[in-house]
Amino acid sequence: MTAPTEIRQRAIALVEKLPEETLFKAVDLLEALCIENGVVTLGEETLLQRIQRRLPTDDQTRLTYLRQRNETGEITEAEHQELLGYVDRVERQDAERAEALIQLARLRNVELKTLLNEFLPVYTKPNAL
Repeated sequence: MTAPTEIRQRAIALVEKLPEETLFKAVDLLEALCIENGVVTLGEETLLQRIQRRLPTDDQTRLTYLRQRNETGEITEAEHQELLGYVDRVERQDAERAEALIQLARLRNVELKTLLNEFLPVYTKPNAL
């Protein structure tokens, strides 16, 4: 079995070889693993960035287009695979956002419901007939 120091050096070497555009994904993955293992407590600013993160405009436009094509049944197999990739990405971001909300609630020592009210739009119940 490889010693922890060798594994860390290997991880660093792999990160250094990554193209710049994939570094964000690598950092997101590493942060998620740290959070999962209780290694790092992120600061409020970092948590807020994670909570407020959304797809870039170009990606959101493409996702909307692919969803529309899927709904009308006009989507190709390649587009369907691309759509599934976007869905996976959005679901991963949603899970990270939920974890960040939980951590921020702990950090601020408030109930999660309080933060949800701050970050999510308020939905009102329709009037009873």
